[in-house]
Amino acid sequence: QVQLVESGGGLVQAGDSLRLSCAASGRINSYTMGWFRQAPGKEREFVAGIDWIGGATDHADSVKGRFTISRDNAKNTVYLQMNSLEPEDTAVYYCAAKFNPTLGGEYDFWGQGTQVTVSS
Repeated sequence: QVQLVESGGGLVQAGDSLRLSCAASGRINSYTMGWFRQAPGKEREFVAGIDWIGGATDHADSVKGRFTISRDNAKNTVYLQMNSLEPEDTAVYYCAAKFNPTLGGEYDFWGQGTQVTVSS
């Protein structure tokens, strides 16, 4: 089992950038990793996923071209680079992990989340 801790959230203005980090308690080499978000009053949604080696990624249509997921297995850390932030990106962002190699679908392990607020 892996424990995940997100960091890097904050309050920014529209158009700004943020980089979220997800530090794992153990080695993440075997895990598919993902980022999700949940805005107030909305269901949690998939943002991005990356396979165990970093060779394949997927991003939600709403963030394509603006957000990029990456991973550094040597540091047991996954990142979400967020550029051109919009007020609609305001949400709690969660890091997640699973053994299943598919990038979407259900994930098994979750972090506590980090708040991202984008002002207009």
